[in-house]
Amino acid sequence: MPTRSNTVIDAADTPAASVGAVEIEHVSLSINGVSILSGIDLSVPQGHIVGLIGPNGAGKTSLMNVISGQRRVTGGVVRLYGNDVTRWPSHRRARLGLGRSFQTSSLFSGLTVYENTRLAVQAKRPGVYAAFRAVPRGPSSAEARRALEMVGLDDRADQLASSISHGDRRKLELAMIVAGGSRTLLLDEPMAGVGSGDVHGLVDLIRQIHQETSATILLVEHHLHVVLGLADRVAVLHHGALLAYDKPESVIADEVVQRAYIGDPL
Repeated sequence: MPTRSNTVIDAADTPAASVGAVEIEHVSLSINGVSILSGIDLSVPQGHIVGLIGPNGAGKTSLMNVISGQRRVTGGVVRLYGNDVTRWPSHRRARLGLGRSFQTSSLFSGLTVYENTRLAVQAKRPGVYAAFRAVPRGPSSAEARRALEMVGLDDRADQLASSISHGDRRKLELAMIVAGGSRTLLLDEPMAGVGSGDVHGLVDLIRQIHQETSATILLVEHHLHVVLGLADRVAVLHHGALLAYDKPESVIADEVVQRAYIGDPL
């Protein structure tokens, strides 16, 4: 009887065209007997930006939770860079290069902008204790500074995270994901709570991060123009099922998507 290999495929050793960064095969999720996701098949190519849209309650955040390991699937398979991670905990998936942001900011508000970013760098290295020691200098410091420069927060490095604007908190979360070595970014409504004047800047920043790091990005966002402006492909969820997955212009032209999503032409 053949046995399943325990070999872990590192993302850096995987040709971009060979396997998807994220591959979902017939994934279902039920909570307390209620079906949340139903038979979803989705492949996110390495280096692509994929937008995930759908009406409220369609299952978008639940799918992100399944990919990141916050929720265990009821059925189906989740793969990251060819590795079956269906039963892996979140921290093990993170070690493989998966980073996640949430609808609500999750920062250490009593630490500075720089300290938050430095902890993200240290956390990717072995040893829990090492991630929480005060290490003001060294490789972790240099990586943290580079990440802050990338998102334009280097001039706020010494400010407490609690004192910066909501838009800058979103930038800090992106800096922490990048500093943590993530090669696949799950961004759950990164524009949530951000003023209209800051949305364009965050869109440009996500595009810049993608260009400079070649990261794969799966983006959940209610601002449709944001998704259409960033995504290579768009996936549409409706009642926990995948309704469409195609190039943005094809998805928007789909009459079934239009009826399911807002009831009117998009």
